[in-house]
Amino acid sequence: MRTRPMRAVLSALGIAIGVAAMVAVLAVPASSAQALHDKLAALGPNLLTATQGQSLTGGKAQLPADAVAMVKRIGPVIGAAATGLVPNTTIRRSDRISAEETSGVSVLTADPTLLDVIGGHLHSGSFLTAANENFPVAVLGAVAASRLGIDHVDPAHPTQVYLGGQWFTVVGVLDSMPLAPEIERSALVGKSTARALLGFDGHPTTVYVKAAESAVADVRAVLGATINPESPLGVAVQRPSELLEAQALTQDTYSALFLGLGGIALLVGGVGVANTMVISVLERRREIGLRRALGATRRQIRGQFLAESVLLSGLGGLVGVLIGVLVTAGYALSQGWPAILPPQALLGGVAISALVGAVAGAYPAMRAARLPPTQALA
Repeated sequence: MRTRPMRAVLSALGIAIGVAAMVAVLAVPASSAQALHDKLAALGPNLLTATQGQSLTGGKAQLPADAVAMVKRIGPVIGAAATGLVPNTTIRRSDRISAEETSGVSVLTADPTLLDVIGGHLHSGSFLTAANENFPVAVLGAVAASRLGIDHVDPAHPTQVYLGGQWFTVVGVLDSMPLAPEIERSALVGKSTARALLGFDGHPTTVYVKAAESAVADVRAVLGATINPESPLGVAVQRPSELLEAQALTQDTYSALFLGLGGIALLVGGVGVANTMVISVLERRREIGLRRALGATRRQIRGQFLAESVLLSGLGGLVGVLIGVLVTAGYALSQGWPAILPPQALLGGVAISALVGAVAGAYPAMRAARLPPTQALA
């Protein structure tokens, strides 16, 4: 290996690439899963949403106007708040912009307690309160603010938007809300203002419910019947955290695919090591013959070439593990995730590479051991 360093490097390179791919494929999803777990813990896995389900006529069922008050009667419920879609209402930066240019931003009414229930945070400004919800003010979700070109609120020079044919003052911009993406793409106004200026009928379209973690399943089971006793099937109840978990399962599917590709790269690397060892046996026949003539047994010759093959693959595995760790750490850092390095992936990478080396070197080692000394010296 010292006399032919370039050949050793190229032979170990395939092993290193395969092991690096396998380590990264195992470690990156582990880092993503930990980040998802931390995110769910921070956002609250005890959040439920009740939305309009299908009515008997095939359309959307209407939620009662007093849905929030009815939900709060459930014992384990910690808090509840609602949003309501204001139909046929658009928001624009100016009245000079065409009404068709909505930028995909909808207008919702919101209760002042909404942020407390869904665990949301303000990026800038303030939220709807009892003091301002009766006035033409609006709070923008993160995506809505970006589409409207508003990144912060300046109290000295407040920004106004043209909403439903009225000028509204933007008093707040929200941070991202992974558990409530519909709020990210909306402008929020007070219910009283929406009734007076926008023709809102008072019926919510989504009710957010925060329950005790130990009783989430029980609250979910009775939520539909509590909101709409006459038609419980007209209420669609979901747990937003399950959607994020479903996304994680999708990522795991892709991880399995890439793990298979890493295994193929490792197999190709093993073939490369086997090819190198076969060539090495052919090139070193005189050396083998000389050692046999000096008393080396077939077992010693076989052990020499097998050890060389395992060492070659093992070094490739060590380099691959190092590359996989660097790739995982770099990617996790770029995504703001904790870098999780499963010990089984690190130790398994070296062990698998050594095993591949043993399998790849078995035939060349046996071939070298069977080589007669007289033929080798000739």
